[in-house]
Amino acid sequence: MPCQLADAIGELNTLLEPARFRDYGPNGLQVPGKAAVTRIATGVTASVELFEQAIAAQADLLVVHHGLFWGGAAAPIDPRMKRRLKLLFDADMSLAAYHLPLDAHPVLGNNALIARALGATELEPFAEHEGEPIGFLARFSGEGIGASVLFERVAELTGRTPLVFDAGPELVRGVAIVSGAGASYLPAAVVAGADAFLTGEPAERVMSESREAAVHFIAAGHYATETFGVRRLGRHLSERFAVEHVFIDVPNPV
Repeated sequence: MPCQLADAIGELNTLLEPARFRDYGPNGLQVPGKAAVTRIATGVTASVELFEQAIAAQADLLVVHHGLFWGGAAAPIDPRMKRRLKLLFDADMSLAAYHLPLDAHPVLGNNALIARALGATELEPFAEHEGEPIGFLARFSGEGIGASVLFERVAELTGRTPLVFDAGPELVRGVAIVSGAGASYLPAAVVAGADAFLTGEPAERVMSESREAAVHFIAAGHYATETFGVRRLGRHLSERFAVEHVFIDVPNPV
């Protein structure tokens, strides 16, 4: 049986509490489509390729981490945006996006899911953005795990070889995690006492910063570190409303 679009969006808003966050763009329903939803698709970034695959999968609702709209002011619709919107309008497919709320969630979020998949046993909020933490400081039990073991686990989890500045201790007791473009939180990880810092994209300055602070820096890919939350969110909706869900992978080397 289909669920109502309003119910699905209400569930997402209740779970993720987007009003708590001062984000870079709007969270929630960005483009409305059919009132009834029988199949949900999820993906990382709104794009023509993702939209076309979601349409081919006969999705009624597409939920993404990176939506169509960014910034606070309305902008003119250029040909690229027109093409994207036309795909959604013609298919009558809804688009919803959740950015920082999905990074921050302690159960369904990117950073919490990464931490637990790496074997961490304790998580505490980390990396405040406008007063709300969006990452986690994850601690391993006992004396910690070997740095090489951590690097191997990250590679296995993300399906790619991360960029690593191996500058920290042999044993890692705590790793600070901010998925995506979180390199600016490296100094906060140092202050928090983390032995390693994991994010998606590097910045030029982090090689020297990590070496001077004697902290491992791991850049595992912006896209690769942000597939977890939206996929888990789709599974949650599927279980909650007994509708079909498909995760659409549009790999990105960044």
